[in-house]
Amino acid sequence: MRTYRRAKIKGGCYFFTVNLANRQGNKLLVEQVDLLREAFKHTQQDHPFKMDAVVIMPDHLHCIWSLPEGDDDFSMRWSLIKARFSRRIKKGEFIRCQPRMG
Repeated sequence: MRTYRRAKIKGGCYFFTVNLANRQGNKLLVEQVDLLREAFKHTQQDHPFKMDAVVIMPDHLHCIWSLPEGDDDFSMRWSLIKARFSRRIKKGEFIRCQPRMG
């Protein structure tokens, strides 16, 4: 298993690739792109960052972010985005290796 280490630079610019847990034939990100946009928007309102670029594919996305001066907490922002998006997915949609329940 690879171990990724990312330099944390306050106010830095970061490149991210984020994959769905279940990528095989999964088009969730493009089918639910409005929910994804909302998750990004609400997170940016609560914890500002500049989205310099984003590419959304059916099963993964790429982003370039610039964080505010003195801030390097991209992990918290991704956690919020993922949680906000996942909570809005309808029951029965595949967000992991099994359908969303409850």
